[in-house]
Amino acid sequence: MAKADLTPEELRKPLLDAMLAHVPFDGWSDKALKAAAEDAGVSAGIAELAFPRGAIEALEMHLADADARMAAAIAELDLPAMKIRDRVTAAIRIRLDQAEGHREAVRRGLATLALPTHAGLGAKALWNTADTIWRSLGDTSTDHNWYTKRMTLSAVYSAVLLYWLSDESEGYTDTHAFLDRRIEGVMKIEKAKWEFRKAKENMPSIARFLGRLRYPGRAA
Repeated sequence: MAKADLTPEELRKPLLDAMLAHVPFDGWSDKALKAAAEDAGVSAGIAELAFPRGAIEALEMHLADADARMAAAIAELDLPAMKIRDRVTAAIRIRLDQAEGHREAVRRGLATLALPTHAGLGAKALWNTADTIWRSLGDTSTDHNWYTKRMTLSAVYSAVLLYWLSDESEGYTDTHAFLDRRIEGVMKIEKAKWEFRKAKENMPSIARFLGRLRYPGRAA
């Protein structure tokens, strides 16, 4: 089917794919979107119908598509045979490996999301990626751990992503080592928190002690 026969909704993916070739030079801009429309053989007006909010909507789609592709790849892993730290490490490495061919587009995307007008979108996209990873790894928490896991992973992923963007080592070995160090640091913190909670459970209760002083004949 010719692209001219596609609906604006059906044109979104072809336009995004074409746009990725222009983003390294023009950023996530309407200029890049118009160039993509030319490459796809459709008018700028049709491109505007496909992405009513312009290039920023195309960036949103790109990020959502990246999350979906990452989740599909994670689903192919033998998760039950892996420790949790190895699962998280593998998930982040999958995300980076999939983005390797568009590293400059990722860089330009971060620059766009760093603008005050798009700060909310940037935070939402980061949270969505962390949430996608945890859900793909089988997380079913519903209490405060649901939030802390995603906050911690957001911090780790964002730091690793920035490191990866400037990494020139062969096979990104420096990024992999950096990722391992960050995961190790998180695991140490979690272990310390667990040990503190266990120690707290075994500590004598001040309330019970004061209760015995006040009511010596009554069990606290």
